[in-house]
Amino acid sequence: MGKKYFITGGAGFIGAHLTNRLLSLGHEVTVFDNFSNGFRWHFGANESHSRLNIVEADLLDAERLESEISGHEVVFHFASNADIARSSVDPDIDFTIGTLLTRSVLEAMRKTGVKRIAFTSGSGVYGDVPQTPIPEDYPKMIPVSTYGAQKLASEALISAYSFMFDMHGMVFRFANVVGPQQTHGVAYDFLRRLARDPSRLKILGDGTQNKPYVHVQDVVDAFLLIEGDFRGGYEYHNVASEDALTVREIADIVCTEMGLGSIPYDFTGGNRGWKADVPFYRLNTEKIRARGWRNQFNSRQAVADSVASMFHDIQTGKIAPAL
Repeated sequence: MGKKYFITGGAGFIGAHLTNRLLSLGHEVTVFDNFSNGFRWHFGANESHSRLNIVEADLLDAERLESEISGHEVVFHFASNADIARSSVDPDIDFTIGTLLTRSVLEAMRKTGVKRIAFTSGSGVYGDVPQTPIPEDYPKMIPVSTYGAQKLASEALISAYSFMFDMHGMVFRFANVVGPQQTHGVAYDFLRRLARDPSRLKILGDGTQNKPYVHVQDVVDAFLLIEGDFRGGYEYHNVASEDALTVREIADIVCTEMGLGSIPYDFTGGNRGWKADVPFYRLNTEKIRARGWRNQFNSRQAVADSVASMFHDIQTGKIAPAL
């Protein structure tokens, strides 16, 4: 018998992939999304699925949220600011579309008796640290971006609610997630820039930034593994591939996919793409691998699959060129 899942931000990049997978497994899904960063076409033929309930509403509408969340067994909380660099010019966004939303979801769960929540966090909670790969219990978590700060604050809220109100929290700290229907990220930006002007490519930093990438389907596998084998209380796991790519290598993959050959790259300089960029990191994933998770894509395969899909979306008008 299927479960009843509630997904905030379920029409977005990761949320829609999880929604489609859960429907294929026979579960019921309620997607709660204001569609500021999500699209109905992400669901494909599942948009009219009998076991999918799409609610277009705001998470700060407490009355509506409580009404819709009641009766569900598991909440996947994905709604958040997805553009990490945007906080450099609008830092308040990570509070209003981040920590505040997490608090709203937890309060709705407390009031309606829903006990289980899974949360998408990220490597930003660790900050720019010298130790690599970074384990989940790294002792000095000092975020350098407001994005990382709001993720860490949300983790703390989930931990506190789990203890105080007998809830159960699952936190996933991801590397850079890529794949079809991506709505942000380095490759996404490169494709949009080159769709506007294919003669040259502006690259923030010096192109040496070196990070792991994980495919969205591997991310969904991680969700389902831990949620299906949940051991109670409060759990947190790193989720990442064990290899990495440089930004320059990603630019090369994009140009190859678009058939552009060797065009000039215009680097802005420095080893950071923006003020709070972390130019190098790796995540220790021994904990989740001990539970049986394995990534099916390495970083290069994940990025290449993402780029091919996004380029098709540009050609078909689903993704617009940069302004």
